[in-house]
Amino acid sequence: MKTVLVTGCAGLIGSESVRFFSEKGFSVVGIDNDMRQYFFGPSASTKWMMDDLRDRYPGFRGFAIDIREFEAVLGVFREFQNEIELVIHTAAQPSHDWAAREPFTDFSVNAAGTLNLLEATRQVCPEAAFIFTSTNKVYGDTPNRLPLRKLETRWEIDADHPYFPKGIDEAMSIDQTKHSIFGASKVAADIMVQEYGRYFGIKTGTFRGGCLTGPSHSGAELHGFLAYLMKCAVTGKEYRIYGYGGKQVRDNIHSHDLVSAFWHFYLSPRAGEVYNIGGSRFSNCSMLEAMKKCEEISGNRMNTRYLETNRIGDHIWWISDVSKFKQHYPEWRLTKNCDDILSEIFLSNKNRWLEEGSAG
Repeated sequence: MKTVLVTGCAGLIGSESVRFFSEKGFSVVGIDNDMRQYFFGPSASTKWMMDDLRDRYPGFRGFAIDIREFEAVLGVFREFQNEIELVIHTAAQPSHDWAAREPFTDFSVNAAGTLNLLEATRQVCPEAAFIFTSTNKVYGDTPNRLPLRKLETRWEIDADHPYFPKGIDEAMSIDQTKHSIFGASKVAADIMVQEYGRYFGIKTGTFRGGCLTGPSHSGAELHGFLAYLMKCAVTGKEYRIYGYGGKQVRDNIHSHDLVSAFWHFYLSPRAGEVYNIGGSRFSNCSMLEAMKKCEEISGNRMNTRYLETNRIGDHIWWISDVSKFKQHYPEWRLTKNCDDILSEIFLSNKNRWLEEGSAG
């Protein structure tokens, strides 16, 4: 039976991938050991999602193994062998701040873990397509050197700049810039995925995402912008704004739209391709704009605190140019903007967040 193997299967993009491919009739194998709880604490645990996936999809097989352990990874691949037609690698340590606390852990998960999955694919199912969720942080601080203007609610790039109409494309250099420890580990993984495509001919697709979001996100302060923002709006928890006047801009892509892009890549895969992927001009907002929308949707006034110091590696303005991917896969479309996403996050999680708060 056609099989998809998903790492980080209980996370935002991983769980969306499990649902998407299960509903298309694939056998789905998942790898997830809930390291998100270790990274960000009990409130960020993905156990609730793993339980939900097992209940909803009886054919789903989940393995609680660590991607840093090559023999364990290889064992899962060998169990399913050539049935594996697609590997979707979403497991990662995703935070700038956390990476600086434990650089060895960050690099071993993001870089060595990715190498383990690539090599298992090459040894066991080399005809499978391999999709890697990279990040726009591979560009480091370079986007912050763009000619930006401070408007009333957001930063914006000069209207006469080539990036103004569509956003930042894949030609931007990843060199000669500060990346953060997290960004550096993702660069290592990003380049290795490309190399397995170019050197070994594996059909690899590297997706450099902006803010990936949706109702299944276990948002935490250090990772999960819109989900954590809405959680704070619902529960009254203080939300801390780090620098740039709260006007920093992010494009936000719904997890389903991203996994739909994975589907199109799977249908016609390429070797060693790289794509900037995100909400583009279709779906983007500043922090201030997102907070206002959270207040409107939740009916609550947000409890915020502003800190002058920005986070290392934080982009002032990021909007992804998705033209390359749309050129290669013209049938793919973005379907949900920031308003849609925030409303869905609220409706899907409000009761669970309030119950967690009352239980605590």
